[in-house]
Amino acid sequence: MNPAAGFRAVFGAEPAGVWAAPGRVNLIGEHTDYNDGHVLPIALPHRTRVAAAARGDGLLRLHSAGAGGGVTALRVAGLAPGAVRGWAAYPAGVVWALREAGLAVGGADLHVESDVPQGAGLSSSAALEIATALAVTELHGHRPSRAELAALARHAENAFVGVPCGIMDQTASACSVAGHALHLDTRDLTLRHLPFDPAAHGLRLLVADVGRRHALADGAYAARRAACEAGARALGVRALRDVEAAQLPDALAALRPELRPVVRHVVTENERVARVAALLAAGELRAAGPLLTAGHASLRDDFAVSCPELDLVVTAARAAGALGARMTGGGFGGSAIVLVEEDRAAGVERAVADAFASARFTAPAVFPVTAGEGAGRHGEGGRPPAEAGPFSPSGQGT
Repeated sequence: MNPAAGFRAVFGAEPAGVWAAPGRVNLIGEHTDYNDGHVLPIALPHRTRVAAAARGDGLLRLHSAGAGGGVTALRVAGLAPGAVRGWAAYPAGVVWALREAGLAVGGADLHVESDVPQGAGLSSSAALEIATALAVTELHGHRPSRAELAALARHAENAFVGVPCGIMDQTASACSVAGHALHLDTRDLTLRHLPFDPAAHGLRLLVADVGRRHALADGAYAARRAACEAGARALGVRALRDVEAAQLPDALAALRPELRPVVRHVVTENERVARVAALLAAGELRAAGPLLTAGHASLRDDFAVSCPELDLVVTAARAAGALGARMTGGGFGGSAIVLVEEDRAAGVERAVADAFASARFTAPAVFPVTAGEGAGRHGEGGRPPAEAGPFSPSGQGT
């Protein structure tokens, strides 16, 4: 990728700079972030890069090397939720959210290039949002903290794009540190950077993109969130995060039957995050494998967001000797992760490919990942983020 050259080809001028933000893989903690719970993602080495230059005429011009089509031109002053569709809604929504928060940002030319797989549950949208936010704020002389950028980008996705996501993806993209997992409390936004280096333990983390595209803007994701909120109301708590594991049997008995599975998943998943975080802190990554597999079973059976392809990755990988495996991301397609001994990784990859061939599924794209760096100006590397407290743009909160 050469986003500066791409910018020159599209806009006929030099960009002021290039800003980059990564996708993410969530190790554990799925559908807990919008329940005020805990999550444990890592940033991917894969990044979205935005070459950008400021404009003085209030025009926002957007171009993506991967989306096809030409330049989308929008008036910054006219940006409003629902007014922009497709991929351009994400960067446009970020500019709208920045202005809503009181930051004086104007027009810009943006050219986007990315190697973050789209629709694979690896947060390509958050990478685009954070790279855009960094570019536009710096172009216009603002330096919000990384936690502030994450909150603004999340507000853009919720209110402008219409996806009711939590704060995990944007925070992972903005605030991660290379070689570490990010333990995030999504209620108070406190961060802990925990060592995550599978190679140092003789392990490998594989991602299997099953090629089944997911779309979180559809009704299934919103329906799960609504069920979680209904469960919290029925239990008289602010969010399901407030239900302790020891209270779960009594809580389930008090709920309507249709709410019990989603509540059980969220409560047990928060417990799994705490246990995996403790293992990482103790340098016992290998012992986290069974917890990953247990998380997948919960997402499959209780939260009902898996699919046959994701289930097959987990089943085949475990049968071939993987330490643990689970779907990652919002579900309904996307990717699975596999934790495996280094010397068994090739055999696990073959076993997954053979299982997909037998099932007549399209072969998944399987690749190893390491914990990458968070967002930053391209060529300068990411800068370690401050362990910031909460931030509420326009009173949105988290």
